[in-house]
Amino acid sequence: MLESILPIFSSRSFIFIYVYCVRRCSSFILLQERMLKFHQVKHIFDILDKMRCLRKRSTISFLGVLVIFLLFMNLYIEDSYVMEGDKQILRETSTHQLSPEHYIHTFKDLSNFSGALNVTYRYLAVMPLQRKRFLTIGLSSVRRKKGSYLLETIKSIFEQSSYEELKEISVVVHLADFNSSWREVMLQDITQKFAHHIIAGRLMVIHAPEEHYPVLSGLKRNYNDPEDRVRFRSKQNVDYAFLLNFCANISYYYVMLEDDVRCSKNFLTAIKKVIASLEGTYWVTLEFSKLGYIGKLYHSHDLPRLAHFLLMFYQEMPCDWLLTHFRSLLAQKNVIRFKPSLFQHMGYYSSYKGTENKLKDDDFEEEPFDLPDNPPASLYTNMTVFENYDASKAYSSVDDYFWGKPPSTGDVFVIIFEKPIVIKRIKVNTGTEDRQNDILHHGALDVGENIRYFKQNRQCITYIRLGEFRSGNFEVSDVNQKIPFDIHCMRIYVTKTQKEWLIIRSISIWTS
Repeated sequence: MLESILPIFSSRSFIFIYVYCVRRCSSFILLQERMLKFHQVKHIFDILDKMRCLRKRSTISFLGVLVIFLLFMNLYIEDSYVMEGDKQILRETSTHQLSPEHYIHTFKDLSNFSGALNVTYRYLAVMPLQRKRFLTIGLSSVRRKKGSYLLETIKSIFEQSSYEELKEISVVVHLADFNSSWREVMLQDITQKFAHHIIAGRLMVIHAPEEHYPVLSGLKRNYNDPEDRVRFRSKQNVDYAFLLNFCANISYYYVMLEDDVRCSKNFLTAIKKVIASLEGTYWVTLEFSKLGYIGKLYHSHDLPRLAHFLLMFYQEMPCDWLLTHFRSLLAQKNVIRFKPSLFQHMGYYSSYKGTENKLKDDDFEEEPFDLPDNPPASLYTNMTVFENYDASKAYSSVDDYFWGKPPSTGDVFVIIFEKPIVIKRIKVNTGTEDRQNDILHHGALDVGENIRYFKQNRQCITYIRLGEFRSGNFEVSDVNQKIPFDIHCMRIYVTKTQKEWLIIRSISIWTS
């Protein structure tokens, strides 16, 4: 996987990261030293002020204040020097072609680095959070030549969430345009329309000042893009990096949206179900839309290094391409995308030059009805699995499936739940539109109890049959009224050998 992306990186990248991190560490040490100086001066001042033998207290107080003032001036000047030094590193790095030398070592160092970027934000509308939320929704917005969709996007987020869901989300809007007049107008519109959400701490509006940005002119024209296009997408990478950096400690999870998006009903509940179904599984990015940088979900603890990653390679390629490399470098080989999509692109005009952008996600559902719960479980089959179409892909909402070679009588596909559950409804679909004959032609579905260990594997020793497959599909409701026990296992049982291969497209379970 690394070989496919190595050509985009530079021999200077390791030096850049090393110097960058050293500067950051030095900045932190300098800050500690300055704070120590401050406390020492304050202590001396207190002692002097209490000395009864000194008559001219006013003079001493004045001198003390003067010393403290000079100390803060020194702190400000040194901080400015550190930031200018960082920007100089970015300028020097940006003038050299990236290549593979030392790159793997560079990212290994970065993957262990969780420090925040040194950015001073302007808090345009922020209320202190009382507690950590479940999900932060991040939006970055700039002025468009045609159309404006930001307010509609924010409105959709709040309107499509229940009262209980609103307690678990925070929305952060980064007004990233350098035009202050536009920012003032947008801020006024946002505060007028969503004042109660701001007061409740559900909506925050920030801005990262222009002086924190790296050089945005004379950049490399990769892919033969025009200069203004390169500048636009490079700045967008930095916009997102600063947004991610700000959001790192607000919640446990983070989802990125663009500023022209419509949300599905109760999208947070759907996301929670997906996360619960993947408990114990390693993942870096979950995708809830197939378009651009829409609906991409991360662990919040990954945001600092993602921010650094975008900032390091801001001029190399568009952000959604960089995100693919980030995911791969953190050892998630395959895309994990869920259907139906929870977010839809609604903008007609692009934020780049106002060009037309009619992209739509045809997997989006405004009100995805009755999403399954699929509680945590382990899966097992004795069928011959084809390539990497393993059993777990049939049990999630990932846009993928289980695919096995022709099954024989007695073959099984078993789901063993982590805890006994009460099931309300079960639905299993086999085959796909382009492989309509790869269905389970003869099979049944059983549920079981009484877990026992056999050769280090858990198995149920008692099963009850719920019914037979019809035309490759199975569905049953009111299971809890038909089964007198909490269910430990569920299995698909092949009742007759078939010559066709078998695709299990989806297994959906609703608990009561």
